This record gives sequence, C-alpha cells and structure tokens, in this order.
Amino acid sequence: MKSIILNSIAILGGLVLGGAVNMGLISLGAELIPPPVGADVSSMEGLEKAMHLFMPQHFVFPFLAHSLGTLAGAFFAAKVAATHKLIIAFVIGVAFLAGGIVMVFSLPSPIWFNSLDLIGAYLPMAYIGYKFIKSNDYP
Repeated sequence: MKSIILNSIAILGGLVLGGAVNMGLISLGAELIPPPVGADVSSMEGLEKAMHLFMPQHFVFPFLAHSLGTLAGAFFAAKVAATHKLIIAFVIGVAFLAGGIVMVFSLPSPIWFNSLDLIGAYLPMAYIGYKFIKSNDYP
C-alpha cells in the first residue's frame, strides 16, 4: 500500500513540477526573446496567425521548456517512486509527449521544430531523468 501511495505522489508531483518548469521557461523565453513585431501571442488564434513570422530563435525556449520540464518531472518522479522507477519516469515522458502531440495538431509550427520536439524533448529526457537517479544509487 505504501508503494502505491508513493508512486502516485511521484507521478502527480512529476507532472506538477514538470508543468511548472515548462511554464516558467516559456515565460522566461518570452522575456528574453520577444515575439516578432506584429505578432499577437495572447491567444491561440493570434499565435496561429503569426506563426509565419517566427524565426528559429523563437523556438529555442519552447524546446527547452518541453525538454527540461519533462526532465525535471521524470527526475522527481523516479526519485520519489518506491518501485518501477523507469516506468514511472516514462509515464511522465508519455504524458508530456501527449501534450506535445496535441500542440503539433493545434499550432502550425515548422516541421523541423515539430520533429525535433516530438523526437528529442520527451521520451529521451524522461530516460535521462531516470538515469540521473540510477547514477546516484550506490550498491
């Protein structure tokens, strides 16, 4: 029973922490790299209409947000989980990957970004978060 509770806390906490890191980096990115002139990024419709104005530098922080949010969430989840640490890290990765897939279908981003984001930001980062935990475990 204790392991079920800890594993549930790990997943919930990983999702919350990963989401917070994601949103923090998105907000920071908007401050450091302002959107293109004339782009209304206050709504999905405005963002969709202005997507053609975005340059590669505008995609740096979204990628960092997705990858580091997943990494932080998976790391936390694997660290807190009582059992099945790899599976729980991948639960976080798959949850964030699902969000990424929704965004790909909702927002017409360049194919290079969508490919890089979906292939590199979620499942690999979940695995790395798990590996960070395993590298700190000593026999």
